[in-house]
Amino acid sequence: MSKENILITGGAGFIGSNFVNHYVLNHPQEHIVNLDKLTYAANLEYINVSQEANYTFIEGDICDKRTLNNLFNTYGFKKVIHFAAESHVDNSIKNPGAFIDTNITGSFNLLHTAYAHWMDAPFKLKEEYSQVRFLHVSTDEVYGTLGKEGLFTEETPYAPNSPYSASKAASDFIVRSYFHTYGMPVVTTNCSNNYGPHQHDEKLIPTIIRKAIAGEDIPIYGDGENIRDWLYVLDHCKGIELVLAKGKLGETYNIGGRNERNNLYIANKICEVLDQKQPRNNGSYADQITFVKDRPGHDFRYAIDASKIENELGWKADENFETGITKTIDWYLTKYTS
Repeated sequence: MSKENILITGGAGFIGSNFVNHYVLNHPQEHIVNLDKLTYAANLEYINVSQEANYTFIEGDICDKRTLNNLFNTYGFKKVIHFAAESHVDNSIKNPGAFIDTNITGSFNLLHTAYAHWMDAPFKLKEEYSQVRFLHVSTDEVYGTLGKEGLFTEETPYAPNSPYSASKAASDFIVRSYFHTYGMPVVTTNCSNNYGPHQHDEKLIPTIIRKAIAGEDIPIYGDGENIRDWLYVLDHCKGIELVLAKGKLGETYNIGGRNERNNLYIANKICEVLDQKQPRNNGSYADQITFVKDRPGHDFRYAIDASKIENELGWKADENFETGITKTIDWYLTKYTS
């Protein structure tokens, strides 16, 4: 019996590579095809399962309709998990066009290609594709910013404040429209800030670790009081795996770690762990923390209410921030010092 083929886009990026490593080993009965453009944020060295029989890597761009059509013709995918995205807010401020291209046009191309292959007409799946599913991975940043109280739920109105979050919001709405207009079997997940192995050096936590051990200033925007809900990447991957298997079609599931921490706490905590693991010759790494001009449109606080995925699907984060950050620091110390 042949294996069911699954398409994962962006599987060489931060979250995607962690998901691929987890999913390939836990689903040997399925064949995973990883499509990635291999932009600056991707790294095939992060794929630990490249020699597994149920894994195939293909270099390609979701903005290329011909590539997508050929892949669907070749593999007849029954599931799509869509990670591929431009995701760094600072880059979206400098070069928003790339975010529009990948996050909006690329997502549309992927969604419409799946629709064309899976469905004969609106609300009419082809017989051989009766059990297909398209999972769109998004972010809590589409909801905008919170004050000191409250949490984002699946019912929170969208209010994106950066070109990045606006492009992700647009892609979420396109996915939603394909469910309501065409009956496409879609589900969407919106996650809080991820951290863990494989994250690009430009992001906050890798930057703090990298700058600290290099003896450089550790830059913190504004007064460091901006708050994020931190989610260990493997916990996120397990949530996506669960939504793919059991999520209700047309629904959105917020995945959050219930780990609100402000940026200054993050920096101090990392420095505290580094002081224990790799002490400086004199003083604490925290002495290197410096405050820099805040970035434009910097959202004050994100925090997710994960009750829906917890109560309906039985998901729960295994890591709190303090356990997850220790594992994360160990991984980056190996990367930066070996």
